[in-house]
Amino acid sequence: MTAVPRVVVSAPSSGHGKTAVAVGLLAALAARGLRAAGFKIGPDHTDAAYLGLAAGRPGRNLDPRLVGSARVAPLFAHGASGADVAVLEGTMGLFDSLTGRSDSHSTAGVAATLRAPVILVVDVGAMGQSVAALVHGFRAYDEVLWLGGVILNRVASDRHEQLLREALDDIGVPVFGALRRRDLPAALPSRHDGVVPVVHRSVEAARGVRRLGEGIAGAVDLDRLVALARSAPQLGVEPWTARGESPAVAVGRRPVVALAGGPTISYSYVETAELLTAARAHVVPVDPLRDEHLPEGTDALVIGGGLPESYAEELAANRRLCAEVAELAQAGRPVIAEGAGVLWLAREFDGRPMCGVVDATGMSTDQIVVGYREATARASTPVAQLGARMVGYKQHRGVLNPRAGQTPAWTWGGSTPEGFVWRRVHASQLMLHWAGAPEIAHRLVAAAAPVDAPTPVPALSSTADTAQLPAQPGPPAQESQPPVSPSGEVQQ
Repeated sequence: MTAVPRVVVSAPSSGHGKTAVAVGLLAALAARGLRAAGFKIGPDHTDAAYLGLAAGRPGRNLDPRLVGSARVAPLFAHGASGADVAVLEGTMGLFDSLTGRSDSHSTAGVAATLRAPVILVVDVGAMGQSVAALVHGFRAYDEVLWLGGVILNRVASDRHEQLLREALDDIGVPVFGALRRRDLPAALPSRHDGVVPVVHRSVEAARGVRRLGEGIAGAVDLDRLVALARSAPQLGVEPWTARGESPAVAVGRRPVVALAGGPTISYSYVETAELLTAARAHVVPVDPLRDEHLPEGTDALVIGGGLPESYAEELAANRRLCAEVAELAQAGRPVIAEGAGVLWLAREFDGRPMCGVVDATGMSTDQIVVGYREATARASTPVAQLGARMVGYKQHRGVLNPRAGQTPAWTWGGSTPEGFVWRRVHASQLMLHWAGAPEIAHRLVAAAAPVDAPTPVPALSSTADTAQLPAQPGPPAQESQPPVSPSGEVQQ
């Protein structure tokens, strides 16, 4: 059972300011001395990182599509353990979902699963009494939804605020705060920087979070909001545990698994390190942008999908680390790369030399590939058995040429295969949430077992073992352009 006070911050659509409000709320609550916990509904690494920075503890992702609906509440209970209050930031609009399954995969669906009240952030910069019709529509659309109230954003004046409050009072919806246009400045670093400012604890990131917290503290009734959060009932679930999902592997010396990121946050979801530790790995951070060497005694390397694509120059400049990563792969040690981590393993990206582990070149494009994929493993690797089916997420602008190696990592739908399997390298732009497939940690630790350990390393498929890495990069193959959806998103 868990009774952590909680509130979900959502909006009618993207662009209303819910991220700034959620981050500011956590910063303001933490400044009051409350132990806060931040969650991002959906797969977004960047928002989760800033929620964690504001709360002072790791921000976590709750994504029903990636981990399964049944794990959402236990994962929340685990991540909120010991907290006085939890703030969950929604994804897109309140009832929107990339899967088209609003009943369980949308923000409203997760709020219902967690029996949490929802605060709707509404940009009222060009709105008057119509705010009441909009909010009433959201409240009436789903009778299960617990709409606790609204926070008004971009209010123009005192008179404007009074008009809006009167309109909402007429339909019985509480207003928890009214933010002037100057109260929520664009204070956070560019999203192109991804989680790097948080990983490096940059002054800009800390200052941005503090400014948002000050803006919220001056315009939102925090006492009333905390009272709403405390009205959420108990959840009849047991907290998720990494040890229960990934029992320790019977190895001799604990294998050293280098996890790309920093000392307090990685480019992987938080549960990745927890699962690896429970499986008896010694997890050590390695920063691809700053560290020139892998941790001493590294037996395996994991590069999570949160590594941004916008740091090609810094990645290319770190030649010593690139060489050690290539040597690790050449030695047959496990290397798992997702998202932009695959671009780092390529021969080059945007004309800059990378690690040269996979026989491909990468380049940036103006279009974004985004969406969930139901993927089937094309080889037995430290990630999955041949034929295993997993759900992953893609979000990238960089593309690889060719799209797959001699032994691909995945295939889905009617698309061409994707990713690269070579020896114990598994590299793909498909990102997985390991809490949805906890066996990955067990497989990786078994494959990373030191050579003097009694447990043998699982053999990979013969095609993966016999694929050869070229000594010199060859000319990139021609690749047809993937189709583009009406929204401008590339479908791969």
